[in-house]
Amino acid sequence: MKKRLYSLLLMIMACVVALQAQHHRLSKDEFRQRQQSFITEKAGLSQEEAMRFFPLYFELQDKKQVYNQKAWKKMQKGKEADLTEDEYAQIIEDVIQARIDTDRLDLEYIRKYKKILSSKKIYLIQKAEMKFHRELLRDMRQAKKGNFKR
Repeated sequence: MKKRLYSLLLMIMACVVALQAQHHRLSKDEFRQRQQSFITEKAGLSQEEAMRFFPLYFELQDKKQVYNQKAWKKMQKGKEADLTEDEYAQIIEDVIQARIDTDRLDLEYIRKYKKILSSKKIYLIQKAEMKFHRELLRDMRQAKKGNFKR
């Protein structure tokens, strides 16, 4: 259940990143730099750990983005008025399959991370990543109200 929630959160965050970049002109590189700094600080990564971890982390994010974009396109197709019940069923299955695929990627990369980091550090990274996304959402809400701080 936690994995599903985490995967759903990451899919939402991919959309949020796109919106953040559009509204505040935050490039992918700028976003990643902020994310890397935040996670490095909050998880207490050394410079060497960060140098070894983040290339894998961003590689995973890029791979997951492909699955998330496919799922998003499927969900958009569901807006068409003339779809059959079978087409809706296929959309549902395709979206769930994308989640399963991203979960498999997460597991694959966790195993890679364990070769360079302790399980505790990986846990702290996951915790920091979730906090980063919560703060990003909070900042976006404030920006909508005109109180955005960079």
